[in-house]
Amino acid sequence: MRITFFLFAIALTTTFVGCKNSAENSETETTEETTTVLADQTDVTYKGEFIYLADGAVLKGTNFIYGVTLDDMASELADRVAPVKKEEFDMVPVVVKGIISKKEEGAEGWDEIITITEIVAVSDKPAEADIKIEDKKS
Repeated sequence: MRITFFLFAIALTTTFVGCKNSAENSETETTEETTTVLADQTDVTYKGEFIYLADGAVLKGTNFIYGVTLDDMASELADRVAPVKKEEFDMVPVVVKGIISKKEEGAEGWDEIITITEIVAVSDKPAEADIKIEDKKS
């Protein structure tokens, strides 16, 4: 009986020590994977239509819509897009590299925000409007 109890205690102790080491290793692996994913995000290229207004900027792609962080790169892109626009609300096709993040809790705006890290290309003409509103005077 004592031998059985002693073997059971050793097996139980070995299990708990093994689980603790396994948990520490999985935390390390998760951290390394997260770092790798974040490092890869800086090289992600996005192609979409860009619009910059006084109170915000948006990058709209085929399958996404991101708010744009209003920083120096967004201002530079707005300056490069301005001569291409024919009207104030024209969107201009662009290709940029950037990092996507979630908006801060409680903040207004788009759920996902792109921080532009590089401007790859800017179209030389505005995008075709999805809906064209014409003012007809009788």
